[in-house]
Amino acid sequence: MALINPYLNFNGNTEEAFTFYKSVFGGEFAMIVRFKDMPHHESPLSETDANKLMHIALPIGKGNVLMATDFLESMGQKMIEGNRYSVSISAESKAEADKLFNGLSAGGKIEMPIADSPWGSYFGLFKDKFGIQWKVDFDPKYNGQI
Repeated sequence: MALINPYLNFNGNTEEAFTFYKSVFGGEFAMIVRFKDMPHHESPLSETDANKLMHIALPIGKGNVLMATDFLESMGQKMIEGNRYSVSISAESKAEADKLFNGLSAGGKIEMPIADSPWGSYFGLFKDKFGIQWKVDFDPKYNGQI
């Protein structure tokens, strides 16, 4: 069965927030990816934006993971009340990821079709018909654990 974890959005201070969360929860970061580590097809990022976090994951307890990203205004992302979080589903297989993505996105708005991502997982992003933001991911390296 898939795991469901919170995914938080920050306005440029993800690293500061997660350093704090790590001091409270303990453990080690399972993943840290900066925007400069990703291929960009649009205009180049400023040095400040390039060093911001595209993805960070902090395992908490048994099987739970707190994850986050920085919003980049230069990429048209704007922090508004209501978009500071989403629900992230870590599927156990591509088939399960497809089933969950297709089922939950029905009647909603797909923002990133589910497909192989540049960071190596199978990933999709959408807002369901009730306005809830979802991320569906399958990463064979973690077998549904992140």
